[in-house]
Amino acid sequence: MRLFLDANVLFTAAYSPEGRSAALLTFAGSGVCSLASSRHAIDEAGRNLALKAPESMPAFEQLMELLEVVPEAGSGIVAWAAQQGLPAYDAPILAAAVAADVDLLVTGDRSHFGHLFGATLGGVTIVPPGDALARVLDAKPVR
Repeated sequence: MRLFLDANVLFTAAYSPEGRSAALLTFAGSGVCSLASSRHAIDEAGRNLALKAPESMPAFEQLMELLEVVPEAGSGIVAWAAQQGLPAYDAPILAAAVAADVDLLVTGDRSHFGHLFGATLGGVTIVPPGDALARVLDAKPVR
């Protein structure tokens, strides 16, 4: 199973090593799933960590080793993503996940993505971290 992690999931995984987001990284490290994200999401998470929790930056750098950095999506797919009821700054997240052909887009952003939780758009199912963790636990290893 291939997961795309939104910026808030990356932030939370680095900030709270015992949480659900960090558990996804643990499973990726053992081959149960693979993780991807875009430079857009990674940069946002890094900026927020540096500002709000700079002591978590070493953990953030470690988690980057488990992450495939996928290209940003083209303008057409970003425009399509914006039509799904997302703000302009979140549309590139959905677009990159769809362009990367992942199984799940994992986000804790209930205010912007909550209306899409459980929906499959462009072949990608949008879920919060707890749902992603449950799905990963039910999945077969990727190795």
